[in-house]
Amino acid sequence: METLESLMQQRKGIRVILFPLPLQGHINPMIQLANILYSKGFSISVIHTNFNSLNSSKYPHFTFNSIPDGLLESEASTEDAILLSILNFKCAEPFRNCLAKLFLDVLEEPIACLIPDVVCCFAKPVAEGLELPTIVLRTTSKVCIFMAFSPVLACRLEEPVQVLQPLKVKDIPEIKTSKPEGLHELINRMVKQAKASSGIIWNSFEELEQDDELTTLGKDFPVPIFPIGPFHQYFPASSSSLLTQDQSCISWLDTQVPNSALYVSFGIIAAINEAEFQEIAWG
Repeated sequence: METLESLMQQRKGIRVILFPLPLQGHINPMIQLANILYSKGFSISVIHTNFNSLNSSKYPHFTFNSIPDGLLESEASTEDAILLSILNFKCAEPFRNCLAKLFLDVLEEPIACLIPDVVCCFAKPVAEGLELPTIVLRTTSKVCIFMAFSPVLACRLEEPVQVLQPLKVKDIPEIKTSKPEGLHELINRMVKQAKASSGIIWNSFEELEQDDELTTLGKDFPVPIFPIGPFHQYFPASSSSLLTQDQSCISWLDTQVPNSALYVSFGIIAAINEAEFQEIAWG
């Protein structure tokens, strides 16, 4: 089986089209991957939605193409699980039109493949219609897929999670949504797209995925898998932030005695109350 590196060497001088999911935790690794591919000699085109639109001036070495997403203001501020379903419904046709145009515009520079975020479930069928290979990006590790198929059951809360010991079932966060059926349908479509693709790029690395159950999970995907992460070791993601970076805590941390402080980042969507914060702090 060819490695991703050998495929890159064969494809120098041609274009790769990337399509990130317009959420911060998905944009960062996609842009990092774009920089990795660019450093290997690929030309890079990025298709993105108007929602959470990228600042193209920060990446003059890429070509950007925006598509309308048709999101209403009320839809743009809804919970993530519902938002993802809406985006998958509304973006399919604009994406098809944009990809078809790019396909015609770069005849002198052949397109190697499309790399969409795996959550953009409509991307693979669209590319298939143009006979364009699709390699999907999974922005997290394999264990996240494993947990998606392991619903938290009240009767199992004290049981250990085999792939994450010593954590118990009760320690695993759930995706809270008012429409769980829609979320399950989206996950099923995501997995179906991944299995039908030409390969999966995982923002992870082999040494992190050695558990037997995770290895078995990988065998459920009958396509080449490329765990070439973590991407941030090659390129930082700060320039792709949708929010103004707050670095004020760093100066405070710099004044602390070595090994006396623990820095924890919860990301931009986590919300914890004071009691939960105290529990985390004191253990």
